[in-house]
Amino acid sequence: MRTIEWKNGTVITVDQTKLPQKLVNLKLRSCRETASAIKKMQIRGAPLIGVAAAYGLALTAYHSKASSKEEFLKQIEASAKLTRKTRPTGVNLFWAVDRILKKMHESSDSSVDALRDLVVNEAEKIADEDAESNEKIGMHGSKLISDGDTVLTHCNAGALATVDYGTALGVLRAAWGQGKKIHVMVTETRPQLQGARLTAYELKRDDIPFTLITDSMVGYVMSKRLVDKVIVGADRIVRDAVVNKIGTYSVAVLAHVHDVPFYVTAPTSTFDLKHEADDVVIEERSSDEVTCYGSIRVAPEGTEALNPAFDVTPMKYVNAVICEKGVFTPRKLANLGSARSA
Repeated sequence: MRTIEWKNGTVITVDQTKLPQKLVNLKLRSCRETASAIKKMQIRGAPLIGVAAAYGLALTAYHSKASSKEEFLKQIEASAKLTRKTRPTGVNLFWAVDRILKKMHESSDSSVDALRDLVVNEAEKIADEDAESNEKIGMHGSKLISDGDTVLTHCNAGALATVDYGTALGVLRAAWGQGKKIHVMVTETRPQLQGARLTAYELKRDDIPFTLITDSMVGYVMSKRLVDKVIVGADRIVRDAVVNKIGTYSVAVLAHVHDVPFYVTAPTSTFDLKHEADDVVIEERSSDEVTCYGSIRVAPEGTEALNPAFDVTPMKYVNAVICEKGVFTPRKLANLGSARSA
């Protein structure tokens, strides 16, 4: 089953804040509801957020009562503006919104019905492409995984972060499916615990052996030679760096010190090769996510907490980037500069 689906003017997706205790589906019927779900991290993972953003515009199009092309375009533009404000770091969201707007503005159709179909069809195409890309990432990346490897992963870059199959976990899923006996070391990924809640959930569901560790144990397990490789996802890949879940930079530096290969997985919709790390806005989230766990306070009232959602890993710590087009060293990555517009 896909993590997100379009069904006759309703977007159905997993509420990831409820896992692993319950598997609950959200039924979203407007762009505003979709934007809210993205903001609250009920929908999370860069590729999935991109598809959800596209579906948010599709919901506006599907339910539009516009009587003219001009009115219709104004409604879609308003939804695009609302969606762009949800989360500033992951590039897939902006890529998907811009792709739909471009398609719509380039259309010669003046009929609202034709434009409605165009937006919905393009959103569904974006979703299908993501699922297909992830399977290709799994195929390419699995060649880097050896029988008997223990692979560390940070955050959740699985089926829950995409339409289907996953990026980093897609590679591990493909390797496991090929009969390779692997073991996965899963960081808990504070403060939202995406590793403990979501990655562990996916691996347990697929019967892939894993061990959960706290984020602060990464240096220990590497120093004890308990990790052969690291594989993570990405929220944005720029010319000189990878932007991913907070803590990724620490993992990459430790991997470098201990001579552990560090691989990054992402579809080309995550690439932003026109920009560099200094251009990226790092999302700052509420300090309550650090001082509390859910409704339970874990720090004294009034405690100030820093809560950047992402950090930046320079390319010098990355051995290779795996996308649907293959495996690329950082030096060769520049050749994919036009991939997003391909």
